[in-house]
Amino acid sequence: MQRMIKSIALSAVMVLGLVAGAWAMDLDTAKGQGLVGERPDGYLGAVAAGRADVQALVKDINTQRRTKYQAIAQRRGTTLGAVEQFVGQKLITRAGPGEYVMTPGGQWVRK
Repeated sequence: MQRMIKSIALSAVMVLGLVAGAWAMDLDTAKGQGLVGERPDGYLGAVAAGRADVQALVKDINTQRRTKYQAIAQRRGTTLGAVEQFVGQKLITRAGPGEYVMTPGGQWVRK
């Protein structure tokens, strides 16, 4: 079990780097403006609904994340849900001051 957790952690670090690099400017801008935030399930969420550009960004990033999470789960012999939860915790921990994160109860809060 410990080995599986370490393997998931290593893969998560790789995903976090990929996620940050692929959309850094748009994602950073959206986070900085408080438009999006990290959810406990490893996916990005729109803090307030209504903007098509924000919804498109969230959808695009989440599609890419899910693909990566599925690949990690398959390689590591674990479930998609385990990878999502693990990465979600890491993304929330790494969120910067003033960025939004979702609580386990589904509320958006600023760090």
